[in-house]
Amino acid sequence: MSAFNEYPSIEKLKELAEKPYDLSKEGNLTPKRVNQLKSEALNLKLLYGAERVDEKTLEALFDLAKEVNVHEKMEAMQAGVVMNKIEGHESENRMVLHTAMRDFFDQKNASKKAKEAAALAYAELEKLKRFLDSIEKEGFTDMIQVGIGGSELGPKAIYLALKAFKREGKRVHFISNVDPDDAAHVLQQVDLSKTLVVIVSKSGTTLETLTNEELIRKKFIDEGLSPANHFLAVTGKGSPMDDPERYRESFFIWEYVGGRYSVTSMVGCVMLAFALGMEKLLDFLRGAYCMDRVALEEDPTANLPLLSALLGIWNHNFLKLPTTAIIPYSQALSRFPAHLQQCDMESNGKQIDKQGNLVDFWTGPIIWGEVGTNGQHSFYQLIHQGTIPVSVEFIGFAENQYGEDTRFKGTSSQEKLLSNLFAQSIGLATGQKSDNPNKFFPGNRPNRILLAEKCNPYTIGAILSYYENKVAFQGFIWDINSFDQEGVQLGKVLANKIMDQFAKKAKEESFEEDFSLGAVYIDQLKNL
Repeated sequence: MSAFNEYPSIEKLKELAEKPYDLSKEGNLTPKRVNQLKSEALNLKLLYGAERVDEKTLEALFDLAKEVNVHEKMEAMQAGVVMNKIEGHESENRMVLHTAMRDFFDQKNASKKAKEAAALAYAELEKLKRFLDSIEKEGFTDMIQVGIGGSELGPKAIYLALKAFKREGKRVHFISNVDPDDAAHVLQQVDLSKTLVVIVSKSGTTLETLTNEELIRKKFIDEGLSPANHFLAVTGKGSPMDDPERYRESFFIWEYVGGRYSVTSMVGCVMLAFALGMEKLLDFLRGAYCMDRVALEEDPTANLPLLSALLGIWNHNFLKLPTTAIIPYSQALSRFPAHLQQCDMESNGKQIDKQGNLVDFWTGPIIWGEVGTNGQHSFYQLIHQGTIPVSVEFIGFAENQYGEDTRFKGTSSQEKLLSNLFAQSIGLATGQKSDNPNKFFPGNRPNRILLAEKCNPYTIGAILSYYENKVAFQGFIWDINSFDQEGVQLGKVLANKIMDQFAKKAKEESFEEDFSLGAVYIDQLKNL
């Protein structure tokens, strides 16, 4: 049996899950409950009155956190203890120090390893500032970031979230897909003579990224421009991309920073500093740092990431809800659910524990989402009246970013947006009684709201860290390794076999015997 099922609190939680709190019962979701079931930190409020928990459930969840020693594990992670490993089996065996990429604001309690990692990160920030100062008069207006996975999802989500704060005349574009149409579309939008290209690959060997790089380099050469004057690298020190002959500047990332946790490293910082300027970049990093400190709070009612992680455990493992929808009521966060898909599902989509044993419980949920109110006209039918209940995490802001709004029929657009958010939270929880089965809403769809004043650099840094630490806490509780990603390797190995077959086919060499299954799929391309 896995460790998860051996904790004393688990049996208590299983008992409580047989008859969870009924949100649809009249008088159960009250103003008093909403006011009581909330947690606040860094001008963020986590409202969880619409979750199916009561005092006994929360007490058992808090007991679980103590039994797992989540506080000590979070301290160990942030201190640089080797967390990325599987005992007794070949694995990466690395520290997990993405938090050190923003841990230079107040280091009096930082460990030696965290201080060393933070010093390296700060040195790269200083290098970045010098570089941006040096090119200020060269008139670069655009930057293209080329990378895939964590080198694109997180950075793009954060750039779009903060685009309202970008410097005048600065734009950032992203190319990730090896589909050549992705690159062609972006290249049509820029003046290459005024464009910097950032190639992002920690190993310096990512095939999709290097393929796109060559396509873009050829475009520069065709226009009579020297790529060496326009191309930058974000890579591991000493990698094949750490090459001053090919890149105007190289910025370094470290093996203890996983791709999906790399937005606050040079993977995100180069692009964000170009677009926003160093001051706003530092605000973003400060927000993430401050939420990392919140994640060290021992009191779970004051620890927003831990509280959210425990509510997620309750919904997923005990109420048996397989998916979680993350729905930001902000157009700025249009790509944030996509980033969180990777952050959560690549981290906690595991079937073995940290000793290599198959687990006998559900690990990470399926994460999906879309911005509100668009989703209300799309998938809300299912989450209100479908047969598979979905837990929902809403994100909302009291103010919009641009300060432009209008009043129509007595309310502003922002008030209409927030009205929809609050209404959906209430409606999912309470449902609607009706003698007409078509108009009956069962309710008891658990949800919570993360509410902030405004989506600005500091706040979005804090929200990013909130989700990163929530994922880590859940991995600690399940005793799985949230920091490797072996699941992406099999497809790469098979794809390389098929690419070799395509290469042989182009040379008119025999390839069928190399990998017969690949060959039969290639054969299906005939006569299309």
